[in-house]
Amino acid sequence: MSKLQSLLKDVRACELCKDKFIADRHLEGVEAERAVRPVLQANTKAKILIAGQAPGRKVHLSGTPFDDASGDRLRDWLGLSKAQFYDEQIVAILPMAFCFPGTGKSGDLAPHPRCAQQWRTQLLALLPNIELTVVLGQYALKYHLPGPLLSVTEQVKGWQTHWPTTIALPHPSPRNNIWLSKNPWFSDDVLPPLKARVATLLASTAN
Repeated sequence: MSKLQSLLKDVRACELCKDKFIADRHLEGVEAERAVRPVLQANTKAKILIAGQAPGRKVHLSGTPFDDASGDRLRDWLGLSKAQFYDEQIVAILPMAFCFPGTGKSGDLAPHPRCAQQWRTQLLALLPNIELTVVLGQYALKYHLPGPLLSVTEQVKGWQTHWPTTIALPHPSPRNNIWLSKNPWFSDDVLPPLKARVATLLASTAN
């Protein structure tokens, strides 16, 4: 078993936040036993890293990352088929927290910081072939693009700043439909070079 495989086994067995999630969600019985379910994907050969926020409720139930409308939109933005997206030798998927944090008054709660503190540095160190990091949402932005506190819109508009190794995108959630309709430049200016970059990485993976 490789170092990464051993680490992934440890991550998938993690229960660091279980007691907190049970208390926060007032869970009992079977639901309490299923309070934590780390969802991630990684392989040392992966060239693309998806750095998101945390799994949603649907992903928590299925155990498959981005198994929802957000995933459909993200795959379209990247120009990837489902088979390509879920090929761990192409795409690594490491949200800022690996378990569903629960739902608040205005959507899902923030990812629990303990997860990244415990696992993120170790995992990233074992992904030596990443050539493009796709950063989704404010929590991933703070981690992967530290510096002046900018809005997501400002980060996305400045996408060329860290190009071609890193790019900030708005979260692909349907909750962002209004943002997308107000910012047509995103589809016109950002997505074409992004898809071209991903296609180049796919071609290099196939060789």
